[in-house]
Amino acid sequence: MHKFLWALARIIIIGAILGFLVSRWFGINTPLLKKNPPAEVLLSARIGLPPGFSISVYAKDLPGARMLRFTEAGDLLVSLPSEGRVVLLERDDNHDGAPDGRSDLLTGLNLPHGLDLHQGRLYIAETDAIGRIRFNARTRRTQGEYEHIVTDIPGGNNHWSRTVRFGPDGLMYVSVGSSCNACVEKNPKRAAMLRYDSNGGKEELFATGLRNTVGFDWHPVTHELFGVDNGRDFLGDDFPPCELNRIEQGKFYGWPYANGNKIPDPDFGAGNEEKIRNSQAPVHEFAAHTAPLGITFLRSKNLPPEFKNSALVALHGSWNRTEKIGYKVVSLHFGPNGTITERNFVTGFEHKGDVIGRPVDVAEGPDGAIYISDDFTGSIYRVYRH
Repeated sequence: MHKFLWALARIIIIGAILGFLVSRWFGINTPLLKKNPPAEVLLSARIGLPPGFSISVYAKDLPGARMLRFTEAGDLLVSLPSEGRVVLLERDDNHDGAPDGRSDLLTGLNLPHGLDLHQGRLYIAETDAIGRIRFNARTRRTQGEYEHIVTDIPGGNNHWSRTVRFGPDGLMYVSVGSSCNACVEKNPKRAAMLRYDSNGGKEELFATGLRNTVGFDWHPVTHELFGVDNGRDFLGDDFPPCELNRIEQGKFYGWPYANGNKIPDPDFGAGNEEKIRNSQAPVHEFAAHTAPLGITFLRSKNLPPEFKNSALVALHGSWNRTEKIGYKVVSLHFGPNGTITERNFVTGFEHKGDVIGRPVDVAEGPDGAIYISDDFTGSIYRVYRH
């Protein structure tokens, strides 16, 4: 018995030493074990919010919950890529702080991620295709067959998620992440934003050099397109920054030759000085490894004046850093002179290395509340004014 305990102790000690060395040498420090949604008492104790706001768990048991989209009827659509499902959460008509029901809208999809609604159809970004189906928001039912309208999107690899959204111009925008941490892509559709008509035709390579722009949205007043981008890994705890880019047609945003404000990449910068010089610098920099995913501009009149036309960004949190960072939602405030100020909006999902949630996407509900998906606990949170 003593030999067994001694052997077990040695395994634990060696594992701890190896874990420490891996963290220090490679900067790997990521939450591994999925958790249940935090209890209300823990939320109240841990989560920091602006004055006048409260938070609650709106829905749970949604494994790997990612992107969100509200229907015209006020129901919430949630993508569950790991399960190949899109779930519909019925609006909370009885005001008990939870959906009145739920159902699988679509199943059997290939890593469904981005969602959008356009002219009576639900559009879904799978990892290698864009599909759509007729959807009646009033009856909460799909109609007819699900069809793929774009089928030649490069799928899988390092950044597998795809996001689809319709712009003010009525055209369909699709973001495709890189296949690697840092490399020169063979497929020009990687690390890029694509644009199509609503039927998946007239494909354009809209913008390039975007390593992994998961979330993007249009400013409510200027209609400028902004997207968040994840910086590369294995260059230290504090470099390179993650980015907010103003995405314009035909522009190149630097990856893999440059990081942040046109700083040459140590692996790919040399010999590509002209490309770096002609690249677009980010309009705002997030801290390195914070991993911004969802971004949503706020349009509700029920929010305090300081949030008018601001954007909320979900920072999923670091994995390639010796000490964790991110794991929160921040607000971006756009000044008249072009300045962008970042403020904390929801904090406390990480405290002294302990993680109880990882924000992915942010959606503004018809009730004026803010809804946040969390793929770590499979939950949706509701942030509301009290």
